[in-house]
Amino acid sequence: MSHAEEEHEGTRRDFLYYATGGAGAVAAGAAVWPLVNQMNPSADVLALSSIVVDVSSLDPGTQLTVKWLGKPVFIRRRSADEIEEARAVAVSDLPDQGAENANAPVGADASDENRTLDEAGEWLVMMGVCTHLGCVPLGDAGDFGGWFCPCHGSHYDTAGRIRKGPAPTNLPVPVATFLDATTIQLG
Repeated sequence: MSHAEEEHEGTRRDFLYYATGGAGAVAAGAAVWPLVNQMNPSADVLALSSIVVDVSSLDPGTQLTVKWLGKPVFIRRRSADEIEEARAVAVSDLPDQGAENANAPVGADASDENRTLDEAGEWLVMMGVCTHLGCVPLGDAGDFGGWFCPCHGSHYDTAGRIRKGPAPTNLPVPVATFLDATTIQLG
């Protein structure tokens, strides 16, 4: 065998090694892809991850309940009296002094300004699930004019803050933004 033939054989051998390795990598990727892809959320979950709510029909002092991610969400357009009542409460008087607001900075206090969706305090958006055992509180009820969970007696004020009863935390405020003057996007 001549030197030229040995170089040719070496090149062919290298090509076969690379081709086999490449085919193996493609086969491994094809086998692993379905396993990784099945961990992505399904289409019905993605469709519910963000919803748009028209709030143009809400008058001050009324509330709308929508379902988002399988849970009720209270959207309340508060009256001037409700805003005044909520802002008059000292944070130090609250059992849970954290804002529980996904829109507020971490560590924000539970002042009314840190719980509402707008600066004026007219719009309040909260998950409608009692933080004690997951019941759905009744609106315009309880000792503080906000929400009342009749199952175990938790009372929330007009800002959704726990004031009395076994619930450990305020009603959580989900990620929400105004898209325009009458449309709120959750998620």
